[in-house]
Amino acid sequence: MKRIAILASGSGSNAEKIMEYFQDSTKVEIALVASNKADAFVLSRAKKFEVPTFTFSKKELEEGILLEKLQTEKIDWVILAGFLLKIPVDLIRAFPEHMVNIHPALLPNYGGKGMYGSHVHEAVKAAGDTETGITIHLVNEHYDEGKIIFQAATTVSTDDTPETIAAKVHALEHRYFPEVIGSLV
Repeated sequence: MKRIAILASGSGSNAEKIMEYFQDSTKVEIALVASNKADAFVLSRAKKFEVPTFTFSKKELEEGILLEKLQTEKIDWVILAGFLLKIPVDLIRAFPEHMVNIHPALLPNYGGKGMYGSHVHEAVKAAGDTETGITIHLVNEHYDEGKIIFQAATTVSTDDTPETIAAKVHALEHRYFPEVIGSLV
């Protein structure tokens, strides 16, 4: 059985969809949900699924505390689902080709430091793009530059607002992220 850890910094709607998808799996176990924010709602979502949780500070992340926890828990795959801190190189190297992120745009557009959540949707609207979507990719040492595994697109109309764009993107995330993870592990 493959053991997955989900890292998230906020609400955790993608994490919840992943936990739902794998809750009866005989091949995959969501073994840990970890967050850099003690008040992140994702921790409550994890408890609903009886998934153990772990919190850590940015300093602890940089000092390798999270890496130690992942190794202690014998984690096979690390999934970033709305995790907003930069992953240290030693953590990336500990999970080569086994750390996956989801980004709320069609990379390479609107990627990089500071491009997350509503910032991305506002940029898409401001640029007048007619299409946006999601990108699921492997994690490397640079923000949003790892090997692309999967993309899905949705249209953007002139009537769309950053909020309606976000809703369209969330629908794609919830539909495809668990399935793509399942195809990888």
